[in-house]
Amino acid sequence: MRSQEGNVHGGATIPAPPATVTPVSVRQSERACGQPTRPSRETWQHGGVTAATHSTLFPQVPDSADAVLDGLDPEQREVATALRGPVCVLAGAGTGKTRAITHRIAYGVRAGILQPTSVLAVTFTNRAAGEMRGRLRQLGASGVQARTFHSAALRQLQYFWPKAIGGSLPRLVDRKVQLVADAAAACRIRLDRGELRDTTAEIEWSKVTQTVPADYALAAARAGREAPRDPAEIAQLYAAYEDLKRYRGVIDFEDVLLLTVAVLQDRQDVAEQVRAQYQHFVVDEYQDVSPLQQRLLELWLGDRDDLCVVGDASQTIYSFTGATPDHLLDFRGRHPGATVVKLVRDYRSTPQVVHLANGLLAQARGRAADHRLELVSQRPAGPDPAYAEYTDEPAEAEGAARRIRELLDAGVPASEIAILFRTNSQSETYEQALADAGVPYQLRGAERFFDRPEVRKANSALRAAARFGGNDSLLDDAVDLPSQVRAVLSGEGWTPAPPAGSGAVRERWESLAALVALAQDFSAARAGVTLSDLVAELDERAGAQHAPTVQGVTLASLHSAKGLEWDVVFLVGVAEGMMPITYAKTDEQIEEERRLLYVGVTRARERLHLSWALSRSPGGRPSRRPSRFLKGLRPGSGTAGGQAAAGGGAGGVERGRGSGAVASAVPRRTPRTPARCRVCGRTLTGAGEMKLMRCEDCPSDMDEGVYERLREWREVQAGRSGQPAFCVFTDKTLMAIAESVPEDERELARIPGVGARKLNRYGVDVLAICAGQEGVGLEDDD
Repeated sequence: MRSQEGNVHGGATIPAPPATVTPVSVRQSERACGQPTRPSRETWQHGGVTAATHSTLFPQVPDSADAVLDGLDPEQREVATALRGPVCVLAGAGTGKTRAITHRIAYGVRAGILQPTSVLAVTFTNRAAGEMRGRLRQLGASGVQARTFHSAALRQLQYFWPKAIGGSLPRLVDRKVQLVADAAAACRIRLDRGELRDTTAEIEWSKVTQTVPADYALAAARAGREAPRDPAEIAQLYAAYEDLKRYRGVIDFEDVLLLTVAVLQDRQDVAEQVRAQYQHFVVDEYQDVSPLQQRLLELWLGDRDDLCVVGDASQTIYSFTGATPDHLLDFRGRHPGATVVKLVRDYRSTPQVVHLANGLLAQARGRAADHRLELVSQRPAGPDPAYAEYTDEPAEAEGAARRIRELLDAGVPASEIAILFRTNSQSETYEQALADAGVPYQLRGAERFFDRPEVRKANSALRAAARFGGNDSLLDDAVDLPSQVRAVLSGEGWTPAPPAGSGAVRERWESLAALVALAQDFSAARAGVTLSDLVAELDERAGAQHAPTVQGVTLASLHSAKGLEWDVVFLVGVAEGMMPITYAKTDEQIEEERRLLYVGVTRARERLHLSWALSRSPGGRPSRRPSRFLKGLRPGSGTAGGQAAAGGGAGGVERGRGSGAVASAVPRRTPRTPARCRVCGRTLTGAGEMKLMRCEDCPSDMDEGVYERLREWREVQAGRSGQPAFCVFTDKTLMAIAESVPEDERELARIPGVGARKLNRYGVDVLAICAGQEGVGLEDDD
């Protein structure tokens, strides 16, 4: 760290001085945290749960702390109410992790257990941090700091630099590529564009793993990294780069973390001031932390343990940047008293998509695979994933564009469709194919919505109209907010119909159209809103980077698609050499490629298309073959290689010593074998399928007479208890009973949905009905 102190960093707002936390009595805290109002079963188990990855556009702020918990499923609720001590949330794709942790923070704030200014929530992208701030605002928990690691560290560094070091913080460079190029020139080393990019990545990796130039060659060899040049040359370039930064008085993004760590380590008074400000920490995407970020987190915490981490080892796809899931997987070892909650209810994807995702991980190997989570879809059945093979890449792109054109003509919004590829170089072929098919598109990773020139101009025009609109003849005939916005933006280039073709003109129109649509939704959600209200809403959204939806098919790399979702996803180029990528050689690299495909699959809500091309260009030799990851999963590809990985499995809660149990006494879960259809043998994923122990579309051998008698009996029982019928037994459980027709309690107890309590209460009646005894349980009570 000492060698870095000549460098420094810049740009952010000065944080507020440490807040005084209002004390909350232990008894009050325990009551609010430990005894929330219990939800009715209808809230989550029978269709009442809000989709975990969705929220309404302008929801009403919950009117109480307990109302914040409404709509959470049991595991999400455990997360939200576990507000003391270390908490580890293992959250599968689509299981509502952001929902769980934002409701956790909001519940703590609204119950008076947490002071908003004492909470620091950190994640890895500005978009994710902005989404978190937006959700907290909607839950009535404004004032909580939700930032990236770099943003939080930068604010602290700016605030404390004059006190800890003296003078002004050096300027922060946004892009280090030019500095690396200048360092190469100083060393008389010529780098082409690819080598320049890869050398920059090696320097970034070295810094986040706290590797100094002199140790680079050995560290890279131990990590199995393939350096773009001789490791000795990379070390020389790295040293020259650091010298050049010091000479120019600038710092880079990695220096922000390094210098913050150095200041907190060297200045106890600064560390104490930061710890007085922030007393409760939440870390999202914890599987992606680097050793440097973990060190910073430890310095923020000090000797406290009010920490909640959330992650999924099966979504570790950034190891090339220094990210490692080890901190997540070792959390219970470092914090024996931790509460561990597993979220496996997938609210995003259909059972068919979830089945493919589970199948991908079942073939995985390595430490992350040993901790995989087997997802259980909570959605109705959808179409099976579609697979397509093409002669060459242009034909594959044209096929995707043609299918997308059909979806748009059928009414699917363009914003709900995405094409995902392994490398950015694949994008151009698909851009051309979509343009030829007349399909609007947007590139993921382009400039942020509120930074676009046309959006800034539109915001200025709307702001002016809000102030002086009474004197603007343009608004004379505008009777409501949407018509006012359309009138103002017509002067900026918006038209009721989109311009023909694609390109910059279409992109500008799409941006303005998104603002028009937002105004319509805003007006529909809140009666009597004005132009000034809309301007304030846009300001809030710009601060949170909560952009409105832009109509256009999304083109994105698999890495940049992390954290996003669409109704329809096209996974293209799923062939050997691209998935896994050619340069993935080691077992660890191959497994990360598998996880990358898993992330792509789990972006789809309803429809999933996978395709590959036999050659790169028309007329080329058809030497490619489908990805090895699809073996045993796509029709006609044989059986999957190897056995299913153990571990992960069902959701639930495990409490450590801090929760009143001895950690060593927590029973070890036996590895779960997948439930399989008793008709066709396919692995079952949906809750309803697993109740029936068969696929929804496999033939049923149900005894119709038993089923009807069970339904009649259930109606009588429900009437007696004053409960809905499904609280006695669900339709699926009755179907399962009528299909198996159990002869004794042991057979009845095996049926999912018949627990010990229901077996004791209803077992005699159900077995009597299965045995053909008429009228049982239907008599009136005396």
